[in-house]
Amino acid sequence: MNILLIAGGWSPEREISLKGAKGIEKVLKERGHNVTFFDLSEGFDALISHAEQADAAFINLHGSPGEDGLVQALLGRINCPFQGADAAGSFLALHKYAAKSLFKARGLNTAKGVFLPAMPENAELALADIEAKLAYPMFVKSNNGGSSIHLYRVTDRAQLADALAECFNAGLEVLIEEMIKGKEVTCGVLGETALPPILIESKAEFFDFTNKYATDGAKETCPAPIGEEATKKVQEMALKAHTVLGLSDYSRSDFILAEDGTPYILEVNTLPGMTATSLVPQEAKEIGLEFGEVIEKLLELAQKKKRQ
Repeated sequence: MNILLIAGGWSPEREISLKGAKGIEKVLKERGHNVTFFDLSEGFDALISHAEQADAAFINLHGSPGEDGLVQALLGRINCPFQGADAAGSFLALHKYAAKSLFKARGLNTAKGVFLPAMPENAELALADIEAKLAYPMFVKSNNGGSSIHLYRVTDRAQLADALAECFNAGLEVLIEEMIKGKEVTCGVLGETALPPILIESKAEFFDFTNKYATDGAKETCPAPIGEEATKKVQEMALKAHTVLGLSDYSRSDFILAEDGTPYILEVNTLPGMTATSLVPQEAKEIGLEFGEVIEKLLELAQKKKRQ
């Protein structure tokens, strides 16, 4: 097939996208596909003409554009098949608070949270209101970013104010969540199957951007040694979250498994990392799928959607 491999873009996760795409390009070529590598930031206006000549597109973008549904919307309009969620599902998943609202409405456990789309006029009043709703420690994060960029753990009002200032100065919407004590677990969905979860044990206080991409930033154990019952709960929640957001082909949901064994969903990634050692490929390997087979499976699912 003629594959348009879309990567790069202009989000803070640009370099991660490009690095992962090089590995995808390699396995696609090894499997006999013709690949056009397209960096979105070097010619956005050429996307449509390239896509019209492709049998399918493989999107390896992180953040916005990419996970926000923009590229998916364009490809959909010209009937170029692509792997993963459509524009609506992508947008809902990237907007963490919108996804959180859907999860709560459908009975999925979520952490207590407060959404701030902009800097409040009265900062002191806003801080007091947050403290009335949430207990320390809290996590302050970008509402529509990824890779744990702009993620802060705060334990008092001064740290909370500083974290909010950092986010708002960067032009971000903010989600503040009460910390849940427990284990960090992630679980992928491929096709209609929930994959074996992974236990993530950060070497630092929490799993931020630095630790996520450092070679020794965290210990990842697959399958997660959390017991049969907890594994089943996490997998069921990953599948339900995937369905609630209207996703397709694949996704990866992140959880905190509380000390009492209750899983709480944090967020869902519609374009999870795709290197041979990324989380979803690690999980797929546990059920017998090598990295190249995962990429091929995603292309088959993309083509199937076009036929339907």
